[in-house]
Amino acid sequence: MAGETDLRRLLCGMDPRLEPVPYGYVTLAPGRSVPPGLVPFASVAEDEGLTLVAPAAALADAGLPPGPPWARISLAVQSDLAAVGLTAAFAAALADVGISANVIAGFHHDHLFVPWPRREAAVAALVALAGSAADG
Repeated sequence: MAGETDLRRLLCGMDPRLEPVPYGYVTLAPGRSVPPGLVPFASVAEDEGLTLVAPAAALADAGLPPGPPWARISLAVQSDLAAVGLTAAFAAALADVGISANVIAGFHHDHLFVPWPRREAAVAALVALAGSAADG
């Protein structure tokens, strides 16, 4: 199934879903492998090392300090990787209420990581954005 590219439909269909557990980010030194049993949500290979994003408890269980807690908000809408404007729209909506966001795009969905203490405010901002798109 092809993803959606129409910005209005993307915004109206975001349906942000908040995961109930905090996530963490860690970096493994170059050449170091993912600890046995740890299944990260995402990984990013960079020159400086391998970044892992996983539930904070799973990182801690693997002996990796998870750092500050992040909330994962997944957008239910199936966006096309070539869609234009979705990231800019939700980033602006979150910036307007002073919330930073790190975005990881999968093939089917976008996943936003926001500071854990601001998770409910972030969801409210995204719901408001979807509502304003539906009204417009």
